[in-house]
Amino acid sequence: MLKIRNLQSGYGKLKVLKNVSMHVAKGEIVTIIGANGAGKTTLLSTISGLLRATAGDILFEGQNLSALPPQKIPPLGCVLVPEGRQIFASLSVEENLILGGHPLKKTGKKELLRQLERQYALFPILKERRDQYAGTLSGGEQQMLAMGRALMSKPTLIMMDEPSTGLAPLIVQDIFKVIVKMRDEGKTVLLVEQNAQTALQVADRGYVLETGKVVLQGKAHELLEDVEVKRAYLGKDYGDFYDGKS
Repeated sequence: MLKIRNLQSGYGKLKVLKNVSMHVAKGEIVTIIGANGAGKTTLLSTISGLLRATAGDILFEGQNLSALPPQKIPPLGCVLVPEGRQIFASLSVEENLILGGHPLKKTGKKELLRQLERQYALFPILKERRDQYAGTLSGGEQQMLAMGRALMSKPTLIMMDEPSTGLAPLIVQDIFKVIVKMRDEGKTVLLVEQNAQTALQVADRGYVLETGKVVLQGKAHELLEDVEVKRAYLGKDYGDFYDGKS
């Protein structure tokens, strides 16, 4: 579904991504782990068009995204849930969701309402809060709103940037169970997450990014057992976070 070849990107003269190559197959959860400053957010920003690639290709279902403006990419089925949620605090929960469904406006109001009900089914708390200002939601509820807003446009690939940031462990567990459910319902997920243990326990495959380069890749369960990954990202001891049954 997504193929990245020799991608370079950065900010002005600062080169952050250095010949990054990776792929995401349909129906996978693929996670990218790495320390702060490794280039994870830069990668997602470049795929979504918020940053312009200076070299390389970004192919989404065969179409090169490299030259497209950011507003042209979500209608193709590739959406981003940004770091920090970035919801519209002064709008209601439902208004935020409706804005996420903007690419559906050509399909008519019925489809928009259908997608709205799907998000309420996936995140029941949002239905309870539908008329509430988004800025008054808890951190976990805001993360659910950001995910629901992204899903409103019926994407085939959803990219998520640090969804666990600032959330209590029990809320993180709920968020990651929803991510697994999204995969089980046919979505493809590209997940950037500093919490390597959590990410690898729900992912199918993973990439380790260091200083803008892919230094390791493999199946998630293999990376969980890799000595260098344990040393750098997991610590000596770690327990099961997700049991795979929910």
